[in-house]
Amino acid sequence: MIIESVIILFFAFAIDFTFGDPKNKFHPTAWIGSFLAKLIPSLKNSSNNLEKLGGIILIITSSTIVVSLITFLNLGINLITIDYLSIIISIIVGGILLKTTIAIKGMEKHALAVVTSLENNNISAARDQLSRIVKRNTKDLDKNHVFSGVIESISENTVDGITGPLFYFGIFGLPGAFVYRLVNTADSMIGYKTNFFKNIGWFAANCDKILNYLPSRITGLIMILSAMLLRKDWRKSFQIMIRDATKTESPNAGYPMAAIAGALGTRFEKIDHYSLGDGKIIFNEKHVKSAISLMKVTSIIFCSLVVLPLIVLLTSLGWWVHA
Repeated sequence: MIIESVIILFFAFAIDFTFGDPKNKFHPTAWIGSFLAKLIPSLKNSSNNLEKLGGIILIITSSTIVVSLITFLNLGINLITIDYLSIIISIIVGGILLKTTIAIKGMEKHALAVVTSLENNNISAARDQLSRIVKRNTKDLDKNHVFSGVIESISENTVDGITGPLFYFGIFGLPGAFVYRLVNTADSMIGYKTNFFKNIGWFAANCDKILNYLPSRITGLIMILSAMLLRKDWRKSFQIMIRDATKTESPNAGYPMAAIAGALGTRFEKIDHYSLGDGKIIFNEKHVKSAISLMKVTSIIFCSLVVLPLIVLLTSLGWWVHA
C-alpha cells in the first residue's frame, strides 16, 4: 500500500508537469464548482441562521457525495480478481484523479499569459487575465501591481493548488485531497463577506481556514528552504515571513506570500489591504519566473519531506491510506 500510494503521487506529478490541466468538461474540480453553483442560489433565505445552516449542509453533503464516489470507485477496482491488474488500474486511476486536485503547470500557464500581455504592452489584456486567478478588482491596476498580483497568486496557489491537497492526500488519501479541493473551491465561490454570501459562505470560509492552517505554515517554511537551494535570499525570506505573514486578512495566505516576497527582495501590495516585504513595488518577467521556480521546488520538497513521511508513518501505524 505504501509503494502504491507513492507511485500514485509521482504519477500525478508526472501527468501535471507533462500535460497540465484537462479542459473543464473533463475536470472533476470544475464539476464540483458547477455542482455547487447550481445549489448556492437555493440557499438564500431571509433568516441569517437558516442561510448558515444551508451553507453547512452544502459542504457536508457535497463532501459526503465526493467521498462516497471515490470509495465506490475504489471498491470496484478491488473487485478485480487479478492482483497485478487491480494494482495497475488503481495506480492509473489514482494518479489521474490526484492530478486533478493539483495545478502546477496550470498556474505557470496562467501566470505567463499575464506576463506575455505585459511584455506586449497590452495592460488591458493583462488585467483581464489576472482577474481569472485573483479575487481583487483588477481594472485599474498599473503594470507593477498586475505583476504583484500574479506573484501573490503563485504564492497563495502553491498552498491552495498543490501542497494543501497533497497534505490531505498524505493523511486521508484521495478522499482527503478531494474534500480539501471541494472546500477550497467553495470558499473561492462563496467565502466572501458580502451581504449575499456572508452567511451562506460562513462555514466554507471557516473550514478553508482550518484546513489551510498547517499546510500554509509548513509551505512557508519549505519555501525558505527552496529559496536557499535556488540561491535566493532565504534569510530575508524567513525574516519577512515571520514579520509580515499575519498582515493579510486571511490568517493563512500571508505565510507563502511573505516568504516569496522576502526571497525575491521585493514588496507585494494589495491596495488598501496589505503590504508585504521591504523592497520596491517594481517587477519584471524575471520575478514571475523566479516565483514559478520557487513554487515547483517547494512542491517537490513538500512531497519529499511531508507527504511521503505521512504516508509511511500512518500506514505503518495501521491507518490505511486510501488510493
